[in-house]
Amino acid sequence: MALMPVEEALSRILANVRPLPSENVALDEALGRVLARPVSARRNQPPFNASAMDGYAVMADDVTSVPVSLTLAGVSAAGHGFAERLKSGQCVRILTGAPLPRGADTVVIQENVRLLPTGVVQIREGVRRGQNVRPAGLDFRRGDVLLPAGLTLSARDLGLAAAANAARPPVRRKPVIAIFATGDELVLPGTTPGASQIISSNSHALEAMAASFGARIVNFGIVRDQLKATERIIAKASNADILLTTGGASVGDHDYVQEALRNAGVDIAFWKIAMRPGKPFMYGRRKRQHVLGLPGNPVSALVCARLFLVPLIRSLLGQNPGPDIVQARLGSAMKANDGRQDYVRARLSEAADGTRTVTPFPVQDSSMQRTFREADALVVRPPHAPAATEGDVVDILRLDF
Repeated sequence: MALMPVEEALSRILANVRPLPSENVALDEALGRVLARPVSARRNQPPFNASAMDGYAVMADDVTSVPVSLTLAGVSAAGHGFAERLKSGQCVRILTGAPLPRGADTVVIQENVRLLPTGVVQIREGVRRGQNVRPAGLDFRRGDVLLPAGLTLSARDLGLAAAANAARPPVRRKPVIAIFATGDELVLPGTTPGASQIISSNSHALEAMAASFGARIVNFGIVRDQLKATERIIAKASNADILLTTGGASVGDHDYVQEALRNAGVDIAFWKIAMRPGKPFMYGRRKRQHVLGLPGNPVSALVCARLFLVPLIRSLLGQNPGPDIVQARLGSAMKANDGRQDYVRARLSEAADGTRTVTPFPVQDSSMQRTFREADALVVRPPHAPAATEGDVVDILRLDF
């Protein structure tokens, strides 16, 4: 049976995916959340003509010729504006951010003013009308769209939302992802493995990756190579939006994931992809739940997660799923490829002029996490790609997790 191309697999996973419902959250809970609807300003900013400097609010017509003496009528401070209307021949002491008194249209900075003992203010430097004034709505006006739907909220975004008086922005509910790893050979980090055992790492890396892209994780840890044990965990994960397994998805004597999933009512849509690493990847559905069966090899699992899980999370959050492919020049030659799409770990460098150079690691074994950690990108080699020489342009996927 022919292996399924990567593009077809991704297309089938994302077919008919609808964004999750929205919920309104407080600003202090919104960092990293994805906007479900645009955020519009609920007020003008600033809401009034405000002083941009410490100085004196005046009528521009009163200071066309300097020096000129004006009567000090009062003070306008932030939060405590001058309530009366300014009259010709008067000025008001004003502080930065304070509202301009009615009738005033200009601010003279305090360095250009002399306050006489009699309370008279002498203006010594001329100013143009509107100088040192922030007009109402300078930053934004009521109804302006400030933050678009699909945006992952940053600290700056939250500051803008707060200024716009959007106290509870509408965000997508976080996708809930249930994760478990399978294998009698696995033990948790911090424990002592037996003679035939290794430390489990996949679920920890997958949990961190999924969380960094906006998901909420329920990690069921390690499931032993037993059919009933696997079925019990699958049942516990029935309410998750995504069920993510790693290991045990093949058809070996101790691989029970596929059988357990079918017994739980999961429709296995496809299994085995024309890619390297990650050929044993599996995908299925259980009602609204997406089920992704990742290989057990660490690099294979993480590459598959980046190619298939991340776009699915983005789609559920109402974001563009990708792809995030860019180009770079090869720093070393590459051999011709076979019938599988290859994802080759490589170092990426960028020159001052923006030119990218990518240099593959010489050894690409899918168990080698150290080189995966040291890699900056994956060189994407299509099936049957011809041999490439140093300097050729290739597609790359940055490692962004």
